[in-house]
Amino acid sequence: MTQTEEIKTRNGTKSKKVRSILLKIIGAIVIAILLFLAIVYSVNIISSNSEQKRIESYGQHVSVDGKNMNVLIQGEGEETIVLLPGFGTAAPALDFKLLIDELSLFYKVVAVEPFGYGLSDGTDKERSTQNIVGEVHEALQRLNINRYILMGHSIAGIYGIDFVNTYPNEVTAFVGIDSSVPTQPGMDVKFPSKKLEFLKKSGLLRLMLKLGTDPYAALSFDDKTVEQMKLISNINMNNDTILNEMDHISSNFKGAHNLTFPKDLPLLLFVQANNEEIKGWIPFHEGQIKDSVHGKVIIMDGSHYLHHTKFKEIAENVRAFMKEAK
Repeated sequence: MTQTEEIKTRNGTKSKKVRSILLKIIGAIVIAILLFLAIVYSVNIISSNSEQKRIESYGQHVSVDGKNMNVLIQGEGEETIVLLPGFGTAAPALDFKLLIDELSLFYKVVAVEPFGYGLSDGTDKERSTQNIVGEVHEALQRLNINRYILMGHSIAGIYGIDFVNTYPNEVTAFVGIDSSVPTQPGMDVKFPSKKLEFLKKSGLLRLMLKLGTDPYAALSFDDKTVEQMKLISNINMNNDTILNEMDHISSNFKGAHNLTFPKDLPLLLFVQANNEEIKGWIPFHEGQIKDSVHGKVIIMDGSHYLHHTKFKEIAENVRAFMKEAK
């Protein structure tokens, strides 16, 4: 064997060793990733079963479309306020608790948890605005609630504008808590529901929530309520019903484009002062009340969940506004 051939042989041997080492490293990484995912998945299954047993009941079940819808009723006032949640709020009746405690001193407050939310059942029925509004209305009818102020957070602005036009003889006023507007930009996109479904079912979403910041830190919720909200969030977050609603967001917004609030309906909108994601957020809401006989926009400093920090101010302003509207 010549010197050149010997060098080539040695280099070839070294290359095989390097490839062998690289393949072993890649194999070890793949095995580690699969093992990690298996552990995360198993922990999610075990934790979900355990947490389900720790969730405490609240409110009452109402039969709607053959399923159970959970509704919390608090207060004995002569006037009734019906509360609707924003999209993806895992436990609406608990999320609204601080506001409910303030409002229920003067009103009968009815917090409705639509299908897929809180302690309500899920559903296979498409999450169109018409279906959601019809189901909430059926729950109210079952409870013999026929006259009420409709009050909603975030996407409830879309469902609410349909609701008040569908049942004009029942709704006495609409109150929006940083409520969505049909013409706001960015709602015609396709949301990544499949990716979110994978995060949910793989257990990665639970891990992300665990490692993320506490959304309830520094808020006025008591420890027990926070614990229950977190337990329910782990169960409900990105469930099939809510992901179906996500898939309908674009069409639901589009369907509301030509809708306006009735001119003679009292309209009170609490709006986040500094929304950095949507340009013209305040003007959008001012446009909604411009033709209203009795409309008002109140701008507040705070997050999108204004009712977490401005619950006293919201309750006080609702009372004052309704007195003016009479």
